[in-house]
Amino acid sequence: MPIEFTHIPGKTADAAVPFFYDFAETATKLGLIEDGGFQKIVVDDSAGLLTNMDLASQVLNRTASLEVVLTHWAGVIDPTVAARQLASIDRESGGRLALRMISEPLNDDDAETRPVGHGVVWQRIDEYLVLLKRLWSNDRPFDHEGAFYSIKGGYVPRKGPHGADLVIRMGGQSGTALKVAGRHADLFELAPGSIDDIRQLMERARGAAAEYGRAGKLRFALPVRIHQGVSAAGHKAVDLSGPPAQVALSLLAYAALGIDEFMVVGVDRPHEIATVGRETMALLRNSLARREADAPQLGRFISRERGPQAANRGPS
Repeated sequence: MPIEFTHIPGKTADAAVPFFYDFAETATKLGLIEDGGFQKIVVDDSAGLLTNMDLASQVLNRTASLEVVLTHWAGVIDPTVAARQLASIDRESGGRLALRMISEPLNDDDAETRPVGHGVVWQRIDEYLVLLKRLWSNDRPFDHEGAFYSIKGGYVPRKGPHGADLVIRMGGQSGTALKVAGRHADLFELAPGSIDDIRQLMERARGAAAEYGRAGKLRFALPVRIHQGVSAAGHKAVDLSGPPAQVALSLLAYAALGIDEFMVVGVDRPHEIATVGRETMALLRNSLARREADAPQLGRFISRERGPQAANRGPS
């Protein structure tokens, strides 16, 4: 599968206005992002989950091929309501929605009835995702009584194109987070670090997925910050700078680990979007294509070289 690129919006040139503040201007940038070679865009507005859902719908309505990675967390709305809204967005977009689940602290009301902690947060995410998938696939209403959610007659009459196979993106580094991601995630968002750190986290994530028979299904995304003048703020990423060829070479080293997607931060001005798409992303894709083209030729060369030697040795 070829490398994909996801745009993570930061701030505009004045470093104060959010990417989605002026949607007329945003629509122009979305066109540049789509035409520049990005396959996806993250919607993660500070206004919250419901705003994210509205923005996701607007982005999908104003683009033809971009997939929207909708940042989402448990505990804000009822799972049945969320399942219906997400199915509707996915259906109206023709299947261009992915769900990016992040952890959020439990609210004060929850704290009164149960201890708030890291493990509890991830237990709720686990139950929430189980319910979403069940609601996206069930053919009749069901009841559910769990640690965090109670549902009577849960049912989503109009499923999205993906049904229960809507792409789920997750991350994390603790054993608890990895266990939940191993059960549910289709794509694992890696944490920044050295190549060795990233390799080790990939191995841990695969190990967690293997417990559920999903090791071969898990794909990986790495956030990278490409410095083009003033960089975006508010996102952690692997920092890269320099000419496009140098940045592409750096990305090539990470791609060799088996990373399927780069989540690009710091590229928000129109000329930055165009330059990264036209030069950095194109250089990386061309380099990977050449490697793939050379690999079969190298294999045939090795086979030809080994053939006569094997024949001269005769039977063992």
